[in-house]
Amino acid sequence: MSVRAAAGAESAPVGGWVAGEFGAGILENLRYTGYAFFGRWARQEMLRDPEDVSAGHMVRFRRAAAEKAVRSRTPAHPEIISVEVFTEVQLLRRSRAAGGFERAAQAGTWAKANDQAGVPVAGKGAASGSGTRRMEGTPREDRTYYRCAAGTLVPGSPTLNRHPKNVYLRDAAVTELLNTWLGEVFAPENRDRTVKALVASQGGAAETGAHDAARHRLEAAEAKLRRLRSAIEAGVDPAALVEVINDAQAQRTAARAELDGASAPSVLTPAEVYAMIDSLDRGRPSPHRVAAL
Repeated sequence: MSVRAAAGAESAPVGGWVAGEFGAGILENLRYTGYAFFGRWARQEMLRDPEDVSAGHMVRFRRAAAEKAVRSRTPAHPEIISVEVFTEVQLLRRSRAAGGFERAAQAGTWAKANDQAGVPVAGKGAASGSGTRRMEGTPREDRTYYRCAAGTLVPGSPTLNRHPKNVYLRDAAVTELLNTWLGEVFAPENRDRTVKALVASQGGAAETGAHDAARHRLEAAEAKLRRLRSAIEAGVDPAALVEVINDAQAQRTAARAELDGASAPSVLTPAEVYAMIDSLDRGRPSPHRVAAL
C-alpha cells in the first residue's frame, strides 16, 4: 500500500470504509495487485515559445498509450487483491456498461433521480451526528427526509453498537435554520464581511500568485533594460554590457512567454461577488433558489 493510501486508511471514519471507497481505491487500481508498472507516462519537452528558442523549454508529462505500459515479471510488493479479482471487476463493469442508459438508470441512486425530477434538497450531504456519515435524501409523499441507515455501515463496526436502525431528519427543519443563517450572512450590515470572506476563500490564490510573479519578473527585466540603455547613453561602453543586456532580454522574453501562455486567473473580484449577491434579491424566493445556494 502506498504512503498516501496508508494515510487515508488511518484517517478513515470510525464507521469504517464504505463500499464505494473500497471499490474505487483498491478493486480498480492495478498497483494493489502486487506488480509494478512502468511507462504509463511519457516525458515530452517543448519550447516555451515556438518562435523564440531563447525563451527556454518546459517539460510536460502525458499519459502514454496502453500498449506502452510494462508490468514487472515478478511481484514488487505484497498484493492486496489478486489479478483474477481485478480482472473480474473489470469484466463486471464492462458488462454493466454494455446495458446502455437504461441499465445505468436502474443502477443509479435516488439522489440522481431526485435531481432529474427537480426536487429541491437544501441539506444535501448533511452528516449524521450518530455516525458522522453523510445522510441520503428520502422522499415521503410531498415531504423530504434525510436518512442514515445502520444497514449501510460496515459489518463489525463499533458504531453499530450506538447507532439506531434508522435516523431521520425532516427537511423542513433544516430549511428553516438554513434560511435564518442565509438571512444573517447576506444581511446589509454583514454584506461587506461576507464578500471579504468569499473572496479570500477562493481556490485560485496559487494561480494568481504565479501570474503576478511572472508579471513582476517582466517589469523587473524591462526596468533593468531601461537602466542599461541609460548607462549607454551616459557614455558606458556597450561592449562591456553585452552579456548583461542579453541576460535581461532573455528574462523578459521568458516572463512574457509565461504570461502569454498562461490563462488569466479565474478569481472573482469583490465587485463580481457583490453583483452575484445583488442578483439573489431578484425574483420570488422558492425552495429551488435555496437549493441553488
